[in-house]
Amino acid sequence: MKTISSLLDKEWYERYRSISKLNIRSSIYDVTNRCNLRCRGCFFFSSDEHRVTEEMDMEKWEQFVDKEMKRGVNLAILIGGEPTLCLDRVEAFYSRLPTFCATNGIIKVPRERFPHMMVGISLWGDEDDERLLRGRDTFSISRRNYEGDLHAYYLYTITPRQIGKSERIIGKIRDAGLKVHMQLLSNDEGVDGFFWKEAELKDIRSEMDDILHKYPDTVISSRYYHEIITTGKMGDKRFGWEECPSVSEPLDHRDPPKRRLIGFVRWASDLKTMYRCCTSQTRDCSTCKDGAAHMSWVMVNKRAHMDSPQHLQGWIEVYEMFAKLYQFIPW
Repeated sequence: MKTISSLLDKEWYERYRSISKLNIRSSIYDVTNRCNLRCRGCFFFSSDEHRVTEEMDMEKWEQFVDKEMKRGVNLAILIGGEPTLCLDRVEAFYSRLPTFCATNGIIKVPRERFPHMMVGISLWGDEDDERLLRGRDTFSISRRNYEGDLHAYYLYTITPRQIGKSERIIGKIRDAGLKVHMQLLSNDEGVDGFFWKEAELKDIRSEMDDILHKYPDTVISSRYYHEIITTGKMGDKRFGWEECPSVSEPLDHRDPPKRRLIGFVRWASDLKTMYRCCTSQTRDCSTCKDGAAHMSWVMVNKRAHMDSPQHLQGWIEVYEMFAKLYQFIPW
């Protein structure tokens, strides 16, 4: 019988032990329905998730966070809309439990108020892609706001038009003293020219591998993650609704039950509505390229990686990557 200790040497076994103690229990929260951008392809607006009635009572937000902690949540992932438009709500989470804030970076998170909160800054391609998809070049603004910030990184959503160009952006992020994590655009609003083709996915996988090799101190990633997100395959399994682990637990009626994130829920800003999954209510799951969903897919399938030392090491690297991005272990 293969065991963890029999598959790993001393160094890898210690890395495994470090992450096996974490017991991460996350959920996702829409802090607000409002945003200071309207990006073409944003799943929040394309699936009408902004149409719920936003809870405005701060006392109810604080009571809600307390209930979530009692439910076992130890990582609050704050999205929107744009969370920095409602910093009092962000503080309701941050003052109580480990909190991650996703932002477009236009409004700087005040570090005197949130000194250790991990901030993920969205970046959709290069300056030209951002102007086309987001209406403005947010990169130049966010880079000034967060230069040298030890608790911030870029979530670089790569588009098909970035093939052959992404290293320039990675170099700028390095020069700003920041980290970067890569995922792929899912193109929820069907913008012409931004759909992925199989040949393009192969090309960007090779490019991502090369960037990781050249910028190991800047890029938070792994080759195995690149394989998973570009192929949508893990062994003989293909990512999709029947495999996704990031489904809100009370809404997960799949039969037979699937391997999933324990206790995970994605909440709307009315503090009552639960959404189907970690991204879009309306997305075709077979087209989903969400990085966190694919990482979680690997993480909940440890046993599937116990067929060889190489596969188990790949699982460890993905788990470490997730833990670094949410500040459970250091860079």
